[in-house]
Amino acid sequence: MEHTLKIRWLHKAAGLGVALLIAESSAHAVELYADEDTQVTGNFLAVYGMFNSRKNYEGSPGGSTWRESFIKYGLSVDQTLGVLGSVYGTANLVSSGTWGDGDASRVTNGTERTTKFDEAFAGWRSGDLVPALGKDGVDLSFGRQIITLGDGFIINDDGPNLGNGVADGEFNRGGAYYIAARHAFDQTAVVRLGGKDGVHGSLMWIKSDNRAQANTEMAAGTLEYTSAPGTLGLTYIHGIDVDERFANDLQKQRKGMNLYSVRGVGNAGIENAHFSFEYARQDKDAGQENAWYTEGGYTFADLPLSPDLTYRYSRYSKNWDAMFSGFNRGYGTWVQGEVAGNYSGPYNSNTAVQHVALKLKPLDNVTVGALFFDYKTLSKNGMPDLDGRELDLYAEWVVNEHLIVTPLLGLYKPNKDQDNGGNQVGGNGTNVYSQLVVAVPF
Repeated sequence: MEHTLKIRWLHKAAGLGVALLIAESSAHAVELYADEDTQVTGNFLAVYGMFNSRKNYEGSPGGSTWRESFIKYGLSVDQTLGVLGSVYGTANLVSSGTWGDGDASRVTNGTERTTKFDEAFAGWRSGDLVPALGKDGVDLSFGRQIITLGDGFIINDDGPNLGNGVADGEFNRGGAYYIAARHAFDQTAVVRLGGKDGVHGSLMWIKSDNRAQANTEMAAGTLEYTSAPGTLGLTYIHGIDVDERFANDLQKQRKGMNLYSVRGVGNAGIENAHFSFEYARQDKDAGQENAWYTEGGYTFADLPLSPDLTYRYSRYSKNWDAMFSGFNRGYGTWVQGEVAGNYSGPYNSNTAVQHVALKLKPLDNVTVGALFFDYKTLSKNGMPDLDGRELDLYAEWVVNEHLIVTPLLGLYKPNKDQDNGGNQVGGNGTNVYSQLVVAVPF
């Protein structure tokens, strides 16, 4: 594949990662054995999605209809060691596939079928062994695991999940691009100190085996302070190496790169409010890049349907490397727009995004929401013009603890199409995008 095509296809955000949303909304483990010191659980999660896009992006004319699915299954063990703390471990396989036309950006073509390990890690927690650091104030882990820093603005997991639609399958990770079947980094060593309150931090070594991420190797450290109003944190990342056979121009700059960020999240002592921000700088051989966002919202808990209204502004400089950013706190983070964030772009680079979100709770087990995005390309000199707007309407229905249904309708209107600087095929009219995702956790 020509190098220009690598830049074209690989500068993408991770897919949505519905599995991470499910992990927070419902348990997906079955207790197989438990006594005073030992707990063994079976892990199972199945996700199936149906998708239709009337327009394609950087691909063939017409639209796309496709299906994605994965099943995640394995075991977790937790063993206490008395005064010596506890050990733990998880091993999960993932079987995934894509059927039909492949996705609207053509990174999958419907022929993907793969079974591979996702998570396979072990660790030790200190229990009460180090009183100065609190309960489990030392946590050591290593192996194949998911790592997230902050709210995923820089590192959320090891996405994306590309398929056979790029470079004759050279970057194939098993498909299931949108529902993001695989998240774990291939090799990690992590030391976490201080628990979750007060001053705490971490040191880690991370290596990806994802060719779409150029098999990036990096070291990272965090320092945070958490109290009732929220958390303030610092992050440092140093790029150690990349595999240049698979790297685009931005990814090649990761070797030797230093990244610094300051971030915060919480309610600032205001009941029903929520705020967050992050400012990050990348120092690379080619120069300095920066990205930042600020967000504020409020839940009107005393009103019918408990409406929650949020506004966010984010800005990414021209050659900002989106790194391992991805879906974290819900729709819109950090896949900004279901069409723009997954298929069309911008992919958290060379853009400013205004975002407004409204969520309502008509029932305890039902959430409905509307997401609006306005995209402005910062530099159009030799770059795609991805100005546009998107409105997404969705519902999350937790039928019971073992069934979650999430329909979504997206309306995406770019200012330009592929014939005049954009990338939507077949004109710049509004694309109508729809999906239905069903998840079965145990």
